[in-house]
Amino acid sequence: MSSNFYLGCAVWAYKGWVGDFYPRGSRTTEFLPLYSDRLMTVEVNSTFYVIPDRQTIERWAKDTPSEFRFCPKFPKHFTHNGLLMSYIEQAFKFLDLISGFGDRLGVSFIQLPPSYSPANFADLKNFLKALPTQDYQIALEVRHADWFKPNHSDRLNQLLQSLGIGRVLLDSRPIYDLPFGDDIDPALSILVQQERRKPNLPLQPLVTAPFSIVRFISHPDRNLNIRFWQEWETYLREWLIQGTQIYFFMHCPIEERSPHNAKYFQEMLEKANIPVPALPWDTLIAPPQQLTLF
Repeated sequence: MSSNFYLGCAVWAYKGWVGDFYPRGSRTTEFLPLYSDRLMTVEVNSTFYVIPDRQTIERWAKDTPSEFRFCPKFPKHFTHNGLLMSYIEQAFKFLDLISGFGDRLGVSFIQLPPSYSPANFADLKNFLKALPTQDYQIALEVRHADWFKPNHSDRLNQLLQSLGIGRVLLDSRPIYDLPFGDDIDPALSILVQQERRKPNLPLQPLVTAPFSIVRFISHPDRNLNIRFWQEWETYLREWLIQGTQIYFFMHCPIEERSPHNAKYFQEMLEKANIPVPALPWDTLIAPPQQLTLF
């Protein structure tokens, strides 16, 4: 059964989840199957740093159910190393490699560094036009502040729309817009300050393709995210009704809280009657049956 909404986190191999999100005693080799029994998608950030071999990718795919989706990030070697067209052949090889995910492959995304500005528009246009978008779902995340100014933003969005490339929507407002006073746990404040290494950029909630990625940087205090999640309810309702496929990834400075933030957001969407599928997680944490009958 296909879905238009996939909810997940940024990692699966996190030992801090053992005893909570993962059962006590879980081994690292079990993390991916356990993760995919609970959530629907995952960012593959590891490909940003190290390119795996095809056998590893095929093994990851086999460890997950058919409905699960991987969203790999393009390697930083050719997204953070000057002009993109110099690395177009390597981009082709990377896409061929991740085709090993088969039907588990979701949207692959390119994250550009803050140094890559609209002055490089011609290079970006040539690179994106060369990509085989007819065979892959590809999205773009920009981080130079000028990309968010009206003229540059309009030009970029028109390019993405013409090529059928998605726009990655980074929402870091919870860790920037919220004050930290005496009533905030000092340990949380330190972690959030560290997380502010992520860019503080405007949110432009629009889609440029039949699919999109949302990267939500949640605050460790769940209640401080609610007003932002309520805003996302409005966007998601509209996009999902239109048939747009959305991958929504929950980040958090305290990684232990990411899965539970994701589940709470899922519950908000369900209560608001947003057309989202149930999480696989729900079938695992259902209350026990009436064992006293036996």
